[in-house]
Amino acid sequence: MLEQFVAVMPGTLAPALLIMCLSVTLTVGEGRDKPISSRWRLWAVFLGTVAAIVFATLRATAVINQRTFVNQPVLTVAVVVDLLAIAAVIASPWILKGWQNHKWLMHLANGVGALAIALTLFYALPDVILQLTIWVEPGETAFTSAMLLRALGFLLGLAMSIVIAAIFRTMRTTAVRPAFITAAVLMMAILFVQHATGLLQMIQVHSLFFPHFLFQPLVWSINHNTQMIIAQSLVFVIPAIASIVAGFRMKTKPQSGENEATVRRHKAFRRRAIAASVWSLVAMIGVTVTLTVGIAATHQTVTLSPPESYSLKDGVATIPFSQVEDGHLHRFEYKAKDGTVMRFIIIKKNGGAYGIGLDACENCGDAGYYEKDGKIICKKCEVAINLATIGFKGGCNPIPFPYKTGNGRITIQTADLDALSVHFQ
Repeated sequence: MLEQFVAVMPGTLAPALLIMCLSVTLTVGEGRDKPISSRWRLWAVFLGTVAAIVFATLRATAVINQRTFVNQPVLTVAVVVDLLAIAAVIASPWILKGWQNHKWLMHLANGVGALAIALTLFYALPDVILQLTIWVEPGETAFTSAMLLRALGFLLGLAMSIVIAAIFRTMRTTAVRPAFITAAVLMMAILFVQHATGLLQMIQVHSLFFPHFLFQPLVWSINHNTQMIIAQSLVFVIPAIASIVAGFRMKTKPQSGENEATVRRHKAFRRRAIAASVWSLVAMIGVTVTLTVGIAATHQTVTLSPPESYSLKDGVATIPFSQVEDGHLHRFEYKAKDGTVMRFIIIKKNGGAYGIGLDACENCGDAGYYEKDGKIICKKCEVAINLATIGFKGGCNPIPFPYKTGNGRITIQTADLDALSVHFQ
């Protein structure tokens, strides 16, 4: 249950907060005195969710086995729309004021907000929805206590994201508007960084010439994604503090010329302001604990697979094709002349070619690579490696070295490995 909970909640929190922020900052009017575009954001929630369900279903049934060709154009548009949505939120006080005099601007802001919501839901929800496919482990019956616990964890993770967004929304009437807008802008800025990270990660995987100056920030962003999710909730401490200040500044004793009804309204406002702030702080603590203690409780350190045996004679290492033709990652170990223990990997690529290189790269050192869900992933930076680029320099690719193929085997001169032992020291 805990694994499902900590997997679902981070994936749904950002979309829930985005929907809430845009709802608070771009809503104007009541009843018929609302712009025609006021329901566009609601329709975006529906369409984005339906599209995500369809995409997740196609991935689960293996109709689509490569999501990059879908997600890359989606993220390309999303990073631009994120910036436009941030600008719309910043300008919302001026857009909402006298909006009937510039309806086109109100419609434009709602349109940008709707597009941001739809793209965010479409990108974030498929991974969450695919959690449904592991409710029942292979060999288990459908109705077991374990399955029910996984289902409960899924529903609680989804519910927690919605409840947290609803709690933060209560501060819309108690905190000064600039404080809430500031928090909304910061949350959306972090979301922009997450989308940009996903886009750059895809570009890095498919590009042999990814700029090195972008690689380190990319690795940092990937490794600190959990902290960024926590930060998306912690930014609402700004309106929480503003709400407390506004509550305590509200006079609750009768002033000259005030009637009892006004005093009661002031007292009610103070109670709402303090309650909204306290519950918001509780929500922030809940998110922090869930994404630190909760993830730590389910986190398992990745262990590299043990090295396989191979023939080593007269300075030549020989590995038969039959040993590595299954398309999975195979790891081997070699002790260099200077005593350094080295590792190298081999994987059969599409078209019958082989990807061969050290179990190390120029950027992440000898952390090593592991296989998960059909992907080869760097243990340190968690970047998925494009199989087609293994054997080439650049990015987080295994460091290449010379080898030969023929007569049903791969041969490697150990002298070439000895020259690369520095990468394991």
